[in-house]
Amino acid sequence: MSDPDCIVLGLGGVGSAALCSLARKGVRALGIERFAPGHDRGSSHGDSRIIRLAYSEHPDYVPLLRRAYELWGMLEEGAGRKLLHQTGLLQVGAPEGEVIRGTLESARAHGLEVERLTAAEAMRRFPGFRIPHDHEAVYEARAGYLRVEDCIRAHVGEAARLGAEVRTGEEVRSFRKEGRGFAVETSRGSYSAEALVIAPGAWAPGLFEDLAFPLEVKRKPVFWFRSGSPLYQEGSGCPAYLFETADGKFYGIPENERMGLKVAEHTGGEAVPDPLRVERTERPADRKRIEAFLDACLPSARRELSHHSVCLYTMTPDEHFIVGKHPALERCAFAAGLSGHGFKLTPALGEALSDLVTEGRTSLPVAFLAPDRPVLRRRSRADK
Repeated sequence: MSDPDCIVLGLGGVGSAALCSLARKGVRALGIERFAPGHDRGSSHGDSRIIRLAYSEHPDYVPLLRRAYELWGMLEEGAGRKLLHQTGLLQVGAPEGEVIRGTLESARAHGLEVERLTAAEAMRRFPGFRIPHDHEAVYEARAGYLRVEDCIRAHVGEAARLGAEVRTGEEVRSFRKEGRGFAVETSRGSYSAEALVIAPGAWAPGLFEDLAFPLEVKRKPVFWFRSGSPLYQEGSGCPAYLFETADGKFYGIPENERMGLKVAEHTGGEAVPDPLRVERTERPADRKRIEAFLDACLPSARRELSHHSVCLYTMTPDEHFIVGKHPALERCAFAAGLSGHGFKLTPALGEALSDLVTEGRTSLPVAFLAPDRPVLRRRSRADK
């Protein structure tokens, strides 16, 4: 390929989707990735991620999720393999808590089909779970999980099939405005293009030092167990699950032969100064928290560990993403700070970024995620 029209830096969840969207538009695009597509060094890995429509974090995500569902279907068709597994999702918490209250708010605002269950009703229907009598549950049948690494490889593969160039094993050293376009320096060479999409994941704090975004990267351990019980197996009707407890928010994916029963904590996490220097071994304290959750909420699950991994969350102060145009660079758009809940939305976010660098605008409703929103501006000034 001669000089591309657009360069995409980072081919994780958002970057791979942006590269695919650019290629679908007929844009000559180049994607650069430090590792291999679907690697386990950042955020977009761990075999599975929950996808849902009734979004407790904010109702404004729902239109983006509807588009994401459409785009996941398109990607599945093009890839010829199943990426989205519709197992349903059971969300549990106190009625006044963020999970139950927020999920019901999104469902009401957008006319989504969910079932509100008492603790007793939920346990009769899903007997593998134990729920405090003063908690409630919301069940969403259209929810489920995505195969993360398969999704990224499918996006990269579709982009390449449509003419995009993919370069892996290259570390991005710098990027700068040069003339009417951009120059990118990597560990292997120099590239130029008229437009730039940046999707750096856990490397965002270093790449956006000039913008002083208040981003914090956190270490998140993930566990898989062989439960020894059909109550937690995917084929037996066990849904994906998310529990808001007094000790934090925990989530998981039903057991399958490939990995086992997935269990992880969404809250908490140790700060990570350098994403290349993260302790990825299993820590007894991490496992103790997970096993305490299992004892309380999934008591019939055996504790036979089958797999362990560590992923990274890049957090914003309000835990909403940063998606939009670079405030100082024309024809540059970026996504950062997905705060541990962004993978399900990556096709829509990638499409929005590709719109912004090719058309200067997008019809997708991402304004509430803008880089200039007050919480980011206030923190940026305070940090300088």
